[in-house]
Amino acid sequence: MAAARHGLLQRLPKVAGEYTENAALAPAAWFRVGGPAEILYRPVDAEDLARFLAAKPRDIPVTLFGSGSNILVRDGGIPGVVIRLGSAFRDCRVEWRDDGAQVHVGAGAIDISVARFCRDSSVAGLEFLVGVPGTIGGALRMNAGAYGQEMANVTVTADALDANGVRQHLTLSDLGYSYRHSAVPEDLIFVSATLRGKRGAPPAIAARMVEIETSREDSQPLRTRTGGSTFVNPPGEKAWQLIDRAGCRGLKRGGAMVSEKHCNFLINSGGASAADIEGLGEEIRRRVKQHSGITLEWEIRRVGRHATGQTALAGGHEGGAP
Repeated sequence: MAAARHGLLQRLPKVAGEYTENAALAPAAWFRVGGPAEILYRPVDAEDLARFLAAKPRDIPVTLFGSGSNILVRDGGIPGVVIRLGSAFRDCRVEWRDDGAQVHVGAGAIDISVARFCRDSSVAGLEFLVGVPGTIGGALRMNAGAYGQEMANVTVTADALDANGVRQHLTLSDLGYSYRHSAVPEDLIFVSATLRGKRGAPPAIAARMVEIETSREDSQPLRTRTGGSTFVNPPGEKAWQLIDRAGCRGLKRGGAMVSEKHCNFLINSGGASAADIEGLGEEIRRRVKQHSGITLEWEIRRVGRHATGQTALAGGHEGGAP
């Protein structure tokens, strides 16, 4: 990208982690589309990340990129610095208390991995995470949920870094959860959380997880290039039903299409651009609005520049600060 060639790297503070210029993001994104990160930064730990945020020039934008789900990187790539949390942010441990289990987990931990860790540790109550794509940080950010539970039901506290690298300790009340939404400022980057569980028998926990996984496999296009659920369910409605009623099942735009299996999922059927996928989503929104009068809101976070070079960062941070 032009800004990288004009010395963005030289303006960044020294870190213990790694900087990479013009780093490809499409291979890590579930849609397998999108342009590169101007600069990709992998902090070695939370302290390294805090020092980076404290010293970074204020005019350089920061975007967090988690597991690559629930995100659409536009074709022109992401300007500024893209942060990916590594192994230091994936630790899980259980603390047993009189009132049950407290699971201390890093924001970079994959939700499915946390569910499996809890199963192996005899912790029940977090099985739903096996049905949530992404990282704990992203789940905290959007109050992710599945199969009758959401993060608001299990979160005790969360720790995050603000734009100046100052650690913030957040209670459940501070998170301000509502359906698929938190009240946390967009510039906070989650680094860890404490989740609530209870003692359970691993076979029973495993059985519930298999039930959830089977249901997902039967109803969602999991083995395709998709970003997960595309639109938030409006109050009292199901997004997929509104999309289906508006005649959008199987609708195509370039290499992008609406899943025949679950029409709240968009698919890269081969050769799609990010513009194809986003344009198809906007066409769905137009048709649903025309048919039902309801405006669908994007659940997938769209970030970066359009191919024309116009910057349009949207939707906050995936993975804890997408």
